[in-house]
Amino acid sequence: MVLCDVPRPRNANATRQAILEAARERFCAESYDDVGMRDVARDVGVDAALISRYFGSKEDLFVAVMDSCKNGRDLMDGSREDFGERLAREIVYGDMTPCEYEDGGAKMRGLLILLRSIGSTKAMDVVQRTSNSRFFEPLTQWIGGEDAPVRARMAAGLIMGMAIGRELSDGYSSLDEAQKASLAQRMARALQGLIDG
Repeated sequence: MVLCDVPRPRNANATRQAILEAARERFCAESYDDVGMRDVARDVGVDAALISRYFGSKEDLFVAVMDSCKNGRDLMDGSREDFGERLAREIVYGDMTPCEYEDGGAKMRGLLILLRSIGSTKAMDVVQRTSNSRFFEPLTQWIGGEDAPVRARMAAGLIMGMAIGRELSDGYSSLDEAQKASLAQRMARALQGLIDG
């Protein structure tokens, strides 16, 4: 999983960014417990001690990765009017895992990292300590209006559930195109209804 075969010039910021990107890809593809500092170091071509110098512990690196994903804040980028449709299409029609998306799917990266790490006590401790400020509060404010906290939790639950379903069914590969279209349409309506109140 080496990100680049080209020698990187000595640049602390570039090295730090390369480490962060490699760790993001690792946490996106593997559970928190399965990701090792040496694996990330090998992907970047640096010594594991350098990762500790830049980020501290594995938990600190995980926090930095989660921060870099925005964890749902960028799900709110774009028009409110087509929020449901955008998210539904991203989940249902993505040809690759969210780790591999160049643009839109990167919005789902934090969610996939969270889902991959849900079985880890350490990772879940980080997520539970920070999920309100990282995700639920911004989504609640963005939704606004009466019952915004309730609608935000319901929308998040639907998004997470559908993302888990996508992972478990290999991208909804067992559905034909008409079924995928129906799934995306129903999900879009449900999400949009929660956003609009």
